[in-house]
Amino acid sequence: MHEQSQQELRDKLRALLNKEALKRGEFTLSSGKKSNYYLDGRAITLAPEGAYLVASIILDMIKGDAIDAVGGPTLGADPIVGALAYLAYTRSIPIKTFIVRKAAKEHGTQRQIEGPALKKDSRVILVDDVATTGKALVEAKEALDKAGIKAERAIVIVDRLEGAGQNLARAGLKLESIFDIKDFGL
Repeated sequence: MHEQSQQELRDKLRALLNKEALKRGEFTLSSGKKSNYYLDGRAITLAPEGAYLVASIILDMIKGDAIDAVGGPTLGADPIVGALAYLAYTRSIPIKTFIVRKAAKEHGTQRQIEGPALKKDSRVILVDDVATTGKALVEAKEALDKAGIKAERAIVIVDRLEGAGQNLARAGLKLESIFDIKDFGL
């Protein structure tokens, strides 16, 4: 496979999202709010091409950053961090990945942050598929804060432009997105 430009990767991802993940109609979101569309990020991040495109774009967005790991809230971040771990390894990029559970598990290691151990003061970037209010990312940051891990930046595939940027800013996170919902004419 020839090396594709970032613009080519983004164009392919936008087309894939439009075709496979964006559903129009009436939907109730996790917040209880009604919406005339639903964006199913896992329809993309769990598909081979989508996983590759998302991981490639995010790796490019974070190159040169002095970070120790990339991770995010389960379930949206799970396939993204898996693809990132694989692609980073194939490109000899030394980066760990992790997943933040909604709550610490009550058995075994009783960890809330899963993956290779992160040291106190580690610098990390959070990822997720879609941001609406940003609640899952804020909760993940709170869990990291308790462990002494520093998260200052979050990257999502699509920002629905419904308050996540402001909510994350209040929590000390800068939100970046590959796309926002206006890129899909909504």
